[in-house]
Amino acid sequence: MNDHAVLHVKGRILVGPEDIRDDLWIIDGRVSYDRPATARDIRTVEGWALPGLVDAHCHVGLGPHGPVDKDVAEKQALTDRDAGTLLLRDAGSPSDTRWTDARDDLPKIIRAGRHIARTRRYIRGYAHEIEPEDLTAYVAQEAERGDGWVKLVGDWIDREAGDLTPTWPRDALESAIAEAHRLGARVTAHCFSEDSLRDLVEAGIDCIEHATGLTDDTIPLFADRGVAIVPTLVNIGTFPTLAAGGETKYPRWAAHMRRLHERRYDTVRNAYDAGVPVYVGTDAGGTLPHGLVADEVTELVTAGLPPVEALAATTWKAREWLGRPGLTEGAPADLVVYAQDPRTDVRVLADPSHVVLNGRAVR
Repeated sequence: MNDHAVLHVKGRILVGPEDIRDDLWIIDGRVSYDRPATARDIRTVEGWALPGLVDAHCHVGLGPHGPVDKDVAEKQALTDRDAGTLLLRDAGSPSDTRWTDARDDLPKIIRAGRHIARTRRYIRGYAHEIEPEDLTAYVAQEAERGDGWVKLVGDWIDREAGDLTPTWPRDALESAIAEAHRLGARVTAHCFSEDSLRDLVEAGIDCIEHATGLTDDTIPLFADRGVAIVPTLVNIGTFPTLAAGGETKYPRWAAHMRRLHERRYDTVRNAYDAGVPVYVGTDAGGTLPHGLVADEVTELVTAGLPPVEALAATTWKAREWLGRPGLTEGAPADLVVYAQDPRTDVRVLADPSHVVLNGRAVR
């Protein structure tokens, strides 16, 4: 925008769940609540405005078999953008997506480097596959490559056991997580099962992805330590299909996956009720399409979160957790406008009327 081009957003500006304003002005790509005195070229949009949505578990540059070409990664990012998702925590990718930082038409990405997994204990082509004695070194490497996050694979199917088992011994976790924290990075981990959680949390983990294995024994531990979860319920919805595909070879694992799926909503609601921080993530990339953030918010409401809390998990609270601004004075103008109040029906999120990124209307 030039010095005199201004975008005026009017209606209901949801700066916070209770902080609602009538007007917002976008001047030189930034948020202002003061009408500019000299503006000549003003465009006005009306509706209910929210900070750009957050997908806290997303994989730009990742496909079913590993890294994808740049043009595919671009389409993934554009799909998220057009859904109103303007901030992504890329929870592990083998692709270098830093080229997107130079594009003011693509969502902002907070990277966690590449997944770190045990040898032959994750999806082929996705992760560094290593043994415990190398975990600290690889965590340090990915902490340097990422944007303040590192991603571990905390459990996966053990072919000999025929079920999910933890992938890392406790001492390796303690050393690796301590090193990440020394380097200023937070650590998250993929976890489906029950048995991997206590060691990870007591070793100092900051977040757990999926967290389907939470129980009455471990939920208080998460709450006491302030460990967040990103449930990715749209991904957990695929568990019955996964179980059916592995039933013949791994019947114990298949039955376990079905149990985790059956109690998924109770698990999330119980965690939320206990005070565990819950954030929105879709697990887009790999096998799931991008642009599912509205579906995930709806799933959190189905699980029992109050609609405003589910909304906060992809807006105000999520941005604060990730250290990125919302609709504050002087912040980059990343926002989404809707025709109706998303606090009364979160399904409104599926149909944005305007998407503004870096102060420019991109939809």
